[in-house]
Amino acid sequence: MKNLRIILLVTVALLTITAQAGKFKNFKVSTYIRAQDVARMEDDKFLKSTWETVSSQVDLDKIYIETHRDAFTVPEKTLLKVKKFFQSKGLEVGGGITYTRSEPTDFETYSYARPVERQQVREVAEFTAKHFDDFILDDFFFIDLKNDDEIAAKGNKSWTDYRLRLMADAGRELVVEPAKRVNPKVKVIIKYPNWYDHFHGLGFNLEEEPLYFDGLWTGTETRDPASAQHLQNYLSYNIVRYFDNIAPGKNGGGWVDAGGINMSMDRYAEQLHLTMLSKTPEIILWNYMQLNDVMITPQMRAPWQDAGDNSFRYDEMVAPFMKDGKMVTPTTMARFANVTLHQTDRLVGQLGHPVGLVSYKPYHSSGEDFLQNYLGMMGLPMDMHPKWKDDRQQILLTEQAANDKGIVEKIKGQLRKGGDVIITTGLLKAIKEQLADVCELYCGDLKAIVNDFGFAGKSKREFIIPQVKYFTNDAWEVVSAGRPLNGGVSGYPILLRDTYSKGMLFVLTIPDDFGNLYDYPEGALNIIRRAMSKDAGVYIEGPSKVALFPYDNKTLVVENFNDQAVSLRVIVNSKVSSLRNLLTGEQLKPTTLTAPQGIFRRNRFYGYAEGVTVFDIQLAAHSYVGLGY
Repeated sequence: MKNLRIILLVTVALLTITAQAGKFKNFKVSTYIRAQDVARMEDDKFLKSTWETVSSQVDLDKIYIETHRDAFTVPEKTLLKVKKFFQSKGLEVGGGITYTRSEPTDFETYSYARPVERQQVREVAEFTAKHFDDFILDDFFFIDLKNDDEIAAKGNKSWTDYRLRLMADAGRELVVEPAKRVNPKVKVIIKYPNWYDHFHGLGFNLEEEPLYFDGLWTGTETRDPASAQHLQNYLSYNIVRYFDNIAPGKNGGGWVDAGGINMSMDRYAEQLHLTMLSKTPEIILWNYMQLNDVMITPQMRAPWQDAGDNSFRYDEMVAPFMKDGKMVTPTTMARFANVTLHQTDRLVGQLGHPVGLVSYKPYHSSGEDFLQNYLGMMGLPMDMHPKWKDDRQQILLTEQAANDKGIVEKIKGQLRKGGDVIITTGLLKAIKEQLADVCELYCGDLKAIVNDFGFAGKSKREFIIPQVKYFTNDAWEVVSAGRPLNGGVSGYPILLRDTYSKGMLFVLTIPDDFGNLYDYPEGALNIIRRAMSKDAGVYIEGPSKVALFPYDNKTLVVENFNDQAVSLRVIVNSKVSSLRNLLTGEQLKPTTLTAPQGIFRRNRFYGYAEGVTVFDIQLAAHSYVGLGY
């Protein structure tokens, strides 16, 4: 009997080790089942077969079971059955709600001015809280309706003001408070989508909702930039950092779907990887049926995979592998997620807290929408905040900052203490009269077509920029452009500087098409990065579409989003003996430099400052490297 007990204990221990094998050290990986798919799981065959496929391809820690979507609520009996099944598989289980009446009809939401629909919203929250100790609201807790009831309720308010107040109150009164009356220990979480610059227009209230919801989640899907939203890759990282700064400690994770996998496996993998570089504690792979149904195809293998030295390796991901003593042949996108996240897990545990160039984006602000993500793709590490930061050497202000009526006084304060302020041409146009007390600059409706940046290089195409006007010898051009500039008849500022008190004001020219920022030649990009690297402690030199992710423990990640390999320089703003590859342990020695010549001697923004250390690196297409110094 004693021997049998020992055998049983050993067996349980082995089973536990097996169950834990392949789990993640630095974050959780979860998925989400839509209400209509939960209802299908009343069929045992469907329930078990989908789990067999998904679980064979990806390691999961938690599953969110949705109770309601598109005016449909899962029958209680089915919900309990599905919940019990996944608990028996060792998964944590949470709930989910999508407050839509009809997604196919332009994402039709509930009408929160109608008493009957408000009651329906409340009942769904109560039902869900009855069965789960935490649940998450999918993207749609906003309002996009302008029916007669909403028009009457709005009165003389703007749609934005009306919706912000309506939804902030609805979240508290119809969701959180009713749920907690049913289950006092329930945690109610709101998931925000990826289109953050437009939230206020549809009632997402980032100023008030994070105060009373128990947590928030982040939509990090960037998909195909050519699709309707036109979101840049960098958003998958940047938006998490912004929400972290809105509600420190409350941002529970990122959320990525299969969008963009049509471009290649790499585009899907990059979204997952970038989400986790933000140091978020969990990721939801949207959704369970995509993990089951989106099949691996040869078209997902991009041409650059032929080089064989990429970070995300298609051929390795689709090769048969051993799991639980069985040989498994990858069949769905779930395998891509599993390999990518295990690979990323090895890296993120060595990274500290993300840092970068602070960009002040006040609550409910618009203007130069999503610009920070383009700047991130230029190699400027972004750190967006909803409140002004007084403890930084540099502050970046886009047109969004015009929403703060006291912005000029804040600019003066930063300059008086000896800090830098970097403003975009969009903000200059918005506040030029108020800013005249600091410096007399003008940016109106005049445009210029440029392609020549002088000594900083030439762009491969012509593009349109706004013309910045200034008084000669009152402000100075750091980077200029024309058509042509060398031997041409005129030039225009790309990066302009002016002084005020102890500080320096920069104006960064933003092309009419933000995508033309990627056409700035390397020489111009390098000067811009160098001028804006004080708080990051490190910067890069090289082409656009390469991003830098610095951390406060002297680590960094550099990621190449180009379809070809690139040569880069990493410049550390201090003396260090080497850079260490965080995954391989390889030590990289500094580059020997020659003294700068000619014009580089005459301007502090050209050439390298004293005390920096320079390293040369190469990165394959769609690849990254983690480094420490």
